[in-house]
Amino acid sequence: MSAAAVARTNPVRAFTKLVVIEHSVFALPFAYLATLTAMYVERPDSGGWVRWWDLLLVTVAMVSGRTFAMAANRIIDRQIDARNPRTAQRELVTGAVSMRTAYVGSAVSLVVFFAAAALLNPLCLVLSPLAVVPMIVYPYGKRFTYYPHAILGLAQAVAPVGAWLAVTGTFEGSGPAWVLGIGVGLWIGGFDLIYACQDVAADRTNGVKSFPAKWGIAASLHTSSVVHVVTFGLFVWFGALTGYGPLWWVGLALAAAAFVYQHVIVRPGDLSKVNRAFFTSNGFVGIALFVFALADLVTR
Repeated sequence: MSAAAVARTNPVRAFTKLVVIEHSVFALPFAYLATLTAMYVERPDSGGWVRWWDLLLVTVAMVSGRTFAMAANRIIDRQIDARNPRTAQRELVTGAVSMRTAYVGSAVSLVVFFAAAALLNPLCLVLSPLAVVPMIVYPYGKRFTYYPHAILGLAQAVAPVGAWLAVTGTFEGSGPAWVLGIGVGLWIGGFDLIYACQDVAADRTNGVKSFPAKWGIAASLHTSSVVHVVTFGLFVWFGALTGYGPLWWVGLALAAAAFVYQHVIVRPGDLSKVNRAFFTSNGFVGIALFVFALADLVTR
């Protein structure tokens, strides 16, 4: 039996493979960071400041939202993926996952996302459609702008802000969340500049727009470095606004080292370590900041 036939016998498993469900771990740390910080800011003197139900709903909203975004990206980009040697083996291109499975999975994920928002509070429910917009626009972005990375950054910036509002239910006092959200958006957008360098030749051949396709690999890597310097500054600002102590700054120092590592190992003439930069460096940044922030909150 072929791999495609095996995958189709288990559509749920096939869909989770399509959206790389395990990569949700990269999206969760900053949502958790915003969630727990907002909880602590609301009730700093309460030993029971963690609201577990809200934390669970934020988790459900994050995972389902990311799953919908990934599925939409794969569906919308399947023809572009087919013309790119790097992405030609993706599941919708090869037929390992059927279009029906992809559509059903994305629809279910979207319903779960809206349901989680509704259970959190009325503000989250009202804003939830706005959060979906950049998720859908992003894959189309490479068809009309050389800066789709900015759209991806906007989609990612929504998560920390949404998580904060999930706890508070109001925009009042949400300034730190916006600082963190912009930082996260720039972080992901800056890395997407690096990631897109792998596809410069294919993008130019196929008429796909991206910053590297327009300005070249060297300019993209330099721009990414500048963006990540600004990102780090915003993370520093967030820590200052929320009164984080020494443990936060230790985590931030480790994140800075990861940023430097990411930009050292990826060079204009050598893109072979892009995936290492993604899985090692990016994963480490989010986890390190969250772990040390959590330790700071717990020890107060």
